[in-house]
Amino acid sequence: MNKTLRLALVGLVVIFLLLSSFSSGLIIGHFLPSYEHFLPTAVQVGAVTPEAQAATPSSLQTLFKPFWESWQVVHDQYVDQPVDDIKLMQGAIRGLLESLGDEHTSYMDPEEFKDANAELSGEYEGIGAWVDTTGEFLVIVSPMSGSPAERAGLKPGDQVLTIDGEDMTGVDSELARRKVLGPIGTTVRLTIRRKDMEDPLEFIIRREQIKIQSVQGKMLDNGIAYVQVITFGDKTSMEMRQTLTQLMVQNPAGMILDLRNNGGGYLNTAIEIASQFIDHGVIMYEQYGNGERQSYQASAGGAATKIPLVVLINKGTASASEIVAAAIQDYGRGILVGVTSYGKGSVQNWTPLSDNQGAVRMTIAKWLTPNGRIIHKIGLTPDVVVEISDEDMQANRDPQLDKAVELLILRIDSAVMNIE
Repeated sequence: MNKTLRLALVGLVVIFLLLSSFSSGLIIGHFLPSYEHFLPTAVQVGAVTPEAQAATPSSLQTLFKPFWESWQVVHDQYVDQPVDDIKLMQGAIRGLLESLGDEHTSYMDPEEFKDANAELSGEYEGIGAWVDTTGEFLVIVSPMSGSPAERAGLKPGDQVLTIDGEDMTGVDSELARRKVLGPIGTTVRLTIRRKDMEDPLEFIIRREQIKIQSVQGKMLDNGIAYVQVITFGDKTSMEMRQTLTQLMVQNPAGMILDLRNNGGGYLNTAIEIASQFIDHGVIMYEQYGNGERQSYQASAGGAATKIPLVVLINKGTASASEIVAAAIQDYGRGILVGVTSYGKGSVQNWTPLSDNQGAVRMTIAKWLTPNGRIIHKIGLTPDVVVEISDEDMQANRDPQLDKAVELLILRIDSAVMNIE
């Protein structure tokens, strides 16, 4: 390995040690500038030389001596040569970040980084399903409307046992998710375990370009408007303004904001969405490791700050969507209906690395609700708890939505009686 690559590795490590001094205030997807001035351009790779080792900053030479000794042992003794220095570098970064013990701090290789950005931008290539990657297996949360996954017959709760014949037992669920993605026109074969069915099911699904409309709205019966937010991405604020404009001209008597199975996104988008329903005040606080706290205020001019409001949440409501729901609950602006939310109360930066080598996702703060509540690993408790059973899902019933409509009708009728 030559001096340049060695210096690049040291530079990466130094950057990670410095990351804690930066803060941007975004849940995910906010990019700090890449640190190219720390990283010389790579040339040919060779063995670690004494000169290269000596180039380590003097303050780190003792600390990193075992690392470079291990690097040299791999190059000198590992049976399958030559080794892939890029994979070694990426593995070192992963180990560095995993040692922090934070599930939301991690290294994203170039493909993972690309996939994550694609979904927040509203387009990617795959089968079109919201998934849960926190368990032993990849689990379908819900197929997207009109998607290949929906047409194939995938259902909420389906567990992915194999992908293209490869057993997913013991495979990280995020890696399994990436295996489902792929170029338009190709197919993926999934073996599914479905609750209450003895034998696994098999699906062959053709991948398509998936375009995610992050906000959808419609009028329900009884003059109630319904707005669903799928994610907090690049276009969500614009789509929310357009949706509310279309709905508010119809003079709805109440509104349901559906944040179920919304895994989050950009913090600035969450503040903008919350500001459509809350006309002033703190939306959230960001608290850093040194005890400092930053507040994020509602912006003026929201389109639905007075209308009676019910918010739907469930265990898939996380991160940015919890920020919106928590602010609405703390201000008494609306009623939360459903089950306890996921409980992701931390803030991450995404820092792209030089030469398209992926990105570092780093937890830089915890966030608090306007009333100072901590929800990390706790979640938001709804004002009205309503479960959805397997029988409800199989029968296509939605008791949470039904309860939201019921509560709004009661509130609307009560308001009319008070006027009379």
